[in-house]
Amino acid sequence: MLKFEDGTAVGRTDDELGGRPVSDPRQLRILELRYGIIRARALSPGESLAFIEQVLGDT
Repeated sequence: MLKFEDGTAVGRTDDELGGRPVSDPRQLRILELRYGIIRARALSPGESLAFIEQVLGDT
């Protein structure tokens, strides 16, 4: 999603058949909520690095 200073936004959805731009405010809100959930579950940069180093050390 890209949000602009004038308050407009545009997003993109991807699926197995490709992607498409999204500008409908309702669909943008759904995307924003989904991305928020993903961000909330993601590891911090430091935790990500530690995890990658652990995985590489286990191989």
